[in-house]
Amino acid sequence: MADTLTFYTNPMSRGRIARWMLEEVGQPYETVALEYGTTMKAADYLAINPMGKVPAIKHGDVVVTEGAAICAYLADAFPQAGLAPAPGDKLRGVYYRWLFYGAGPVEAMASNHALAVVVPDDKRGMVGYGSREAVMDVLEHAVSNGEYLVGDRFTAADVYTGAQIAWGLQFGTLEKRPAFEAYVGRIMNRPAAARAREIDDALIAAAK
Repeated sequence: MADTLTFYTNPMSRGRIARWMLEEVGQPYETVALEYGTTMKAADYLAINPMGKVPAIKHGDVVVTEGAAICAYLADAFPQAGLAPAPGDKLRGVYYRWLFYGAGPVEAMASNHALAVVVPDDKRGMVGYGSREAVMDVLEHAVSNGEYLVGDRFTAADVYTGAQIAWGLQFGTLEKRPAFEAYVGRIMNRPAAARAREIDDALIAAAK
């Protein structure tokens, strides 16, 4: 019997990215919906993630937290889904680059922009992403080189970093450049992305 796959989330969280990845993988999974400040901080969940935040997954005895790590793990755990270049494939490096660019510079820039944190010009080397403009230019170049971040192949990098781009357009951390809008249109129209949104939106509606 295959190991049970359990997904810990809240539909109004970064767990929406992990949900999308799970739907792309296409394996059965159980959802445990947690609430901020209560069940998310309860002892049984802190044993899963001591940070007391979502998302997290448990696959058999393996626990994975952090959105990018969840996407990378699921792509490798279920290679039949074709969501990552195989080890040894020269595109593996490109895939890692964009997956973790989303988890590093893009995430940090978006958080600082949302908090109105302005990095002085002479301190840009300290923050890793340099400037908001630099991040946007790098991303624009990345999504203009092919249909997806790894050329013409959709991967987990498009799930994680692509979701960051989509959120950036929605919440104003990224400019609405034509290349971004075209790319987001491609990835968000995928059946798995639509299923994930429908599931999470239904959970939100049920909680009202």
